[in-house]
Amino acid sequence: MTRRCAIYTRKSSDEGLDQEFNSLDAQREAGETYVKSQASEGWRSSPVRYDDGGYSGGSMDRPGLQRLLRDVEAGLIDVVVVYKIDRLTRSLADFARIVERFDARGVSFVSVTQAFNTTSSMGRLTLNVLLSFAQFEREVTGERIRDKIAASKARGMWMGGILPLGYDRPKDGSRRLEVNPAEAETVRQIYTRYLALGSAHRLCTELAERGIVSKRHMTANGGWTGGVPFSRGALFHLLRNPLYIGKISHKGVLHDGMHEPIIDADLFAAVSAKLDAGKRRHQDRGESRVAKAQLTGRLFDRHGQPLSPSFSRGKSGRVYRYYVSASLQQGRQASSATTLRVSATKLEKMLATALQRVTGSVEPLRLPRRVVLAPDRIEVTVPITRLRDMRSALEPGEELEQAGPDEAELLLPVRLGIRGRSIEPGAGRIREPEPDRVLIAALRKAHRMLAWQAGRPVIQEAPKSLYERNLLRLALLAPDLQRDILAGRQPAHLKLERLMKSPIPIDWHAQRRLFART
Repeated sequence: MTRRCAIYTRKSSDEGLDQEFNSLDAQREAGETYVKSQASEGWRSSPVRYDDGGYSGGSMDRPGLQRLLRDVEAGLIDVVVVYKIDRLTRSLADFARIVERFDARGVSFVSVTQAFNTTSSMGRLTLNVLLSFAQFEREVTGERIRDKIAASKARGMWMGGILPLGYDRPKDGSRRLEVNPAEAETVRQIYTRYLALGSAHRLCTELAERGIVSKRHMTANGGWTGGVPFSRGALFHLLRNPLYIGKISHKGVLHDGMHEPIIDADLFAAVSAKLDAGKRRHQDRGESRVAKAQLTGRLFDRHGQPLSPSFSRGKSGRVYRYYVSASLQQGRQASSATTLRVSATKLEKMLATALQRVTGSVEPLRLPRRVVLAPDRIEVTVPITRLRDMRSALEPGEELEQAGPDEAELLLPVRLGIRGRSIEPGAGRIREPEPDRVLIAALRKAHRMLAWQAGRPVIQEAPKSLYERNLLRLALLAPDLQRDILAGRQPAHLKLERLMKSPIPIDWHAQRRLFART
């Protein structure tokens, strides 16, 4: 019987992998030789290469290993061959998981240089002993590297990472950063402008308008990262970075660096003081507001994106609470379909009313385990043990579904009115007719200007302006759309302003598609 053998190879670093015959090739050659020695048993080498060059054995997040495991699950492999056990993994926990997956598919595991049999208890004991030494070696190596980095930073050396704006790597290969004069001047301007503006948000806007972007970096594969406008988080990191005053930080301890400072110590201290003052002010002002945001950590949109509490202050000084998409808070570009800003007061009131009715709880907003906002409904996951005779308490349009052994999902239909990127829950679960007096008046005026004779439109009152010419088109809307407008059943987004700016097709079917009910 033929035994399909997969040869797995790994090397922790990528040093020497560009050579014509490298460590991975040597491991594979040894594996193929071993498989050939078992040819009488029907062993045959798989032509597929499972190689991981430059990947640590302390993690299973390796492309070659993941491909190997997928092929094992697919039943494409009978034997896994490695040069040494530690090539497969250096973690006892990972090894146990891997062997468990091998056993589930009847796959054997062989090391070329270490004789054992995974099907026997003694073989498993031998494996565990060998892996214990491999894990010990990995941990000792890690400790040695960490100690070396700590000692080097204490001497003021730059130990790698993403280069900060204002500095370049030294051309002589040393660990002393070199100042980039043009970028250093930009850094000084950023510090000075923050001190003048006192607001990271306003400074981000100003930098974007001036075309000032983050430092560009070449990645190991030859690509580029960076060169994008500063986010508030990146700006705060830059303003807090002690590297700019000639210091090297390691685990909260500052050491004198070998590089030249860019920022004067007094300017850095002044900026740090203003940042600290702003942080304390926001904490004092925000703690009570966050406490009011009772759905924090449990509210998501239909794409699984979390919504976090946010606040704004009106001209009168009144504070408005919202739940805002993570992408909007972080300043990332997103479409209105995936970016939400929801009125916290209205949403919480709606949920509290529905949950109190269904559960009888005096603290209904403590019950939801997860709340998901969709365009036409709110999905609320609650413990099923807290629900009484729910179905009798449901109102028209509401639904109840079993979501798990101890959970139920309550579906509350809503109408979400879109205002730019802001979405607010409607006033009720089922929208009552709301006649738009402005739109109705405009429709009636359009009919005074246009009459129908023998099934053909005839202008009775000539339009006197561009506004009236656009208004005249309302009389050409489909009859059912006009009836909905008069009865207040039109879609929430169908306002006079939109009708005046949008092209109105002559075909009634096209009109219905364009101004569809939502």
